[in-house]
Amino acid sequence: MYSASKFKPAWWLTNAHFQTLAAKFFRRNQQLTTNNETLELPDGDFVDLAWTEKPAKDNNKPIVVILHGLEGSKDSHYAKGMLTAVKARGWIAVLMHFRGCSGKPNRQASSYHSGDTRDISYLTEHLSARYQQCIFSILGFSLGGNVLTQYLAQVPNNPYKAAAVICAPLDLASCSAHINQGFSRLYQKYLLQMLKDSTLEKINKETIHHIQPTQLAAIKTMYDFDEKVTAPLNGFTSAEHYYQQSSGNQVIPNIKQPCLFVHSADDPFLNHQSSLPTQPLPEHLTFEVSTHGGHVGFIYGNNPFKPKYWLEKRVPDFLANYLTVNQK
Repeated sequence: MYSASKFKPAWWLTNAHFQTLAAKFFRRNQQLTTNNETLELPDGDFVDLAWTEKPAKDNNKPIVVILHGLEGSKDSHYAKGMLTAVKARGWIAVLMHFRGCSGKPNRQASSYHSGDTRDISYLTEHLSARYQQCIFSILGFSLGGNVLTQYLAQVPNNPYKAAAVICAPLDLASCSAHINQGFSRLYQKYLLQMLKDSTLEKINKETIHHIQPTQLAAIKTMYDFDEKVTAPLNGFTSAEHYYQQSSGNQVIPNIKQPCLFVHSADDPFLNHQSSLPTQPLPEHLTFEVSTHGGHVGFIYGNNPFKPKYWLEKRVPDFLANYLTVNQK
């Protein structure tokens, strides 16, 4: 089901790039205390979890799992905001850092990518076994949203009662091309540098062997990084093969539980038209498209000194329809 979003940007913040960048500026000093846990994985690697509170074994508060975006973490402005918003609802949130994103390099050559569902699958099984009285929901931002889309489609009998996918690059090829155009190339440069830094660290530790530092330094686009690093490290023959296999837009109809997709037409990271599913959607899937909002921005309100963050209301409101709190 497609619907127009009710989001209206702040009158003083309608530009897509300002929407994208402002929240990071406004929340640069926001503090969030988390309970941290390292989860060992079956293949010998690990992921780090950040909890708003560590649940007791007999916990019956709803648990909301959060997946961050490319090179994000619990310290990303959108993650801190959503963790705080979930906690304010009386629920428990846990953010799963993708491999290598918690400040420590992961142990293996491969880390994570837009279609890698191994770790969220394992975490889900782990949480379901540990907290058997809980109701679960899940949401993903940007890259994490595409990973979540793939996971929900691949594992239709998962325990999540509802889900939300926020500003996800659902068509990876078009998004890779789009971020290499115009002003969006500044975002590409920023993200690419973080990816190259983490890759170089693993080259220096001799975890990665197939590419040399000089070759890595010569990479200038996300496409080239995916061609020369992401694809070979993760069993793909090329960037095109990776994009084709991992894009979420082709599997959306396979999702079985209620899921809210939030998308902005002016998102500077995404190709708006190519990121929209082409097939009709079943009634339990809601795809909301706003005219404005930027990439994970969605800032509203009349006071520039007290901005409001629409995602932190819209997404919990949606999830609340399916999370019945049965606390003792």
